[in-house]
Amino acid sequence: MHLLGGVYAIWLREVKRALRDRGQLIGGISRPLLWVLIMGIGLNPYFRGEIYGEVRFVVPYTYLQFIFPAVIVLNIMYTSVQSAVSVIWDREFGFLREVLVSPMPRSLILFGKILGGTTVAVLHGCLVLILARFADVTFGLDQLLKGLGLMALLAFGLTSLGVIIANRVRSFEGFGVFSNAIILPLYFTSSSIFPLDPALSRAQTRVVYPDWLVTIIEYNPLTYAVDALRGALIGYNQFAPWLGIAVMAGAGVVLFAIALFDFRRA
Repeated sequence: MHLLGGVYAIWLREVKRALRDRGQLIGGISRPLLWVLIMGIGLNPYFRGEIYGEVRFVVPYTYLQFIFPAVIVLNIMYTSVQSAVSVIWDREFGFLREVLVSPMPRSLILFGKILGGTTVAVLHGCLVLILARFADVTFGLDQLLKGLGLMALLAFGLTSLGVIIANRVRSFEGFGVFSNAIILPLYFTSSSIFPLDPALSRAQTRVVYPDWLVTIIEYNPLTYAVDALRGALIGYNQFAPWLGIAVMAGAGVVLFAIALFDFRRA
């Protein structure tokens, strides 16, 4: 109970600090509005193909519906990775040293910090869910619960990634530049804003699209996270539904293990 109380205290501190950060909150609200209202509506008329003179959508969804789960992932990505800046903050001002000399194992200290970042990231993902009806996305309670579970799994792995960056980049400025250099390529090569045509075979896809781009998309773990969330919220999967859960769970374990290895050397 003593150890659980320590984890709770660290988790609560991370959550309170994030909720008091107005800049982070404004970003969590403005980001989905920008993507859904501007990009979603602007590109919606072009999200279609023409076959034998008949105009149809490339996938049986509007662009607003297609991009909606990806905007949730984007909000979670930014919040998860940026929440790890608290590691640099605590190291800079001596709080981390005080926590590390406590009787708590470093694994539980790290778990509490990552759990706090995960909670805040899921809350920011829920801010996007408020726009669901505007994007013409409807889902039941079971779909919502499944989506929340996937969001938590994704947020845990991405917060662990943020901690890895924070452990290796010692300055606030370097962390911001380096984290953006990872977030944006991961996001744009995850089939988040454009679909690979499901009517094409794997070989045909590599002919229509550049071979290097298809390879990056297939090896990008975030591809399967976006796909899993699409399956949960709008019922569309480009890959096997179980694959996204397996990739996110595996990535979360690996990233947490690396973060813990670095954290123990701090």
